Amino acid sequence: MRRRTFIAAASGLVGCSSARRESSVPTYLEEWQALYAGSPRSAASEWFRSCDLGLSLEYGVFTQLGRGPSVQFDERIPIAQYTQLRSTFDPSGFDAERLADLAVTCGMGYIGITARSADGFCLFRTVQTDFNCMEASGRDLLSELCEACRKRELGLVISFSYAADWRHPYFYPAETAQTAWTGARPGYASTPAEYRFEKDEDFLLYIRHAHNQLQEIAYRYVPLAGIRLEPQEGYLARPDLFPVDQTYSILREAQPGLLIAFGSGVNGGEDFAAVPGLGLPNPETELAAQAWARNRDKPLELTWRLASDGASGVRPLLAGQRVAAQLGARLLIRMPLRADGSPSRAAEGALLEFSKQRAAPPDLGVAV
Repeated sequence: MRRRTFIAAASGLVGCSSARRESSVPTYLEEWQALYAGSPRSAASEWFRSCDLGLSLEYGVFTQLGRGPSVQFDERIPIAQYTQLRSTFDPSGFDAERLADLAVTCGMGYIGITARSADGFCLFRTVQTDFNCMEASGRDLLSELCEACRKRELGLVISFSYAADWRHPYFYPAETAQTAWTGARPGYASTPAEYRFEKDEDFLLYIRHAHNQLQEIAYRYVPLAGIRLEPQEGYLARPDLFPVDQTYSILREAQPGLLIAFGSGVNGGEDFAAVPGLGLPNPETELAAQAWARNRDKPLELTWRLASDGASGVRPLLAGQRVAAQLGARLLIRMPLRADGSPSRAAEGALLEFSKQRAAPPDLGVAV
């Protein structure tokens, strides 16, 4: 299917319930009230540039297996078997107030969580799938975090797996990718019966699903400071399938001050660049290079993942923060949570020690 025809077809899928808008300036943007009155996005961009640090919470059904969010893909866990993790999902230790307090104590300007991972599990209220935290535990974790951030004048910047979905029956298969990226689906020995993609037009059903969920998020959780669509590689492998202009419009119509990132950029219309590491982007395709050329003067966010047992220590965190500062970037610290949704003592301690050492005056080595 030609790209123009595909996007025209996708455009007919948008529909939403009545909007719940932020009637006043979000608490985290109070310093930029005057700018917000004329341009919410400009105010949000200035706020984001003022942030040095952010905290991202790594959590989902995968934590029950003691591995990271890619465990279903890495270990080729069958869909039906992986689905059973919903019945044992227990976020009894997830305390949004405590986690937000930790972010404030450590000098973070914003906090976030992956609202939907590539495994398809959702940490928000949704009618698009029963593979979500409400069905599993009766709790809406994104709502709890949104309220905790609002009370503390923290921005809420979430992540959403838009270009990878190992659960949806009509996400494109890896063999149709136009690049070497293989992350579209786990490499099962044979195609599971749950996967029903046959032709490009089928992907419209996935786009409808993703757009409906993004609308659920953008109209229900107010205010959102930003959203990172992930992974960039999933888009670059099939750019003809994703109507990103329309996707961005859906989000901005719902919340005009919401900032959007999609890796280092896929069309240059992003508000900031989010890099999963501590260096500048190194685009591997012409499309990505063109997008980065348009985004290089926008705010940049680099990422450091904290080990759940704190084994990496504080020194790498301090080094990462210095790298980010040298590049004029924000440092996003990803902190894995335990199966019950609580941070390990070691990880929490490493963050607090990092904050303490970061705030300490430099040792100039002058003898007294």
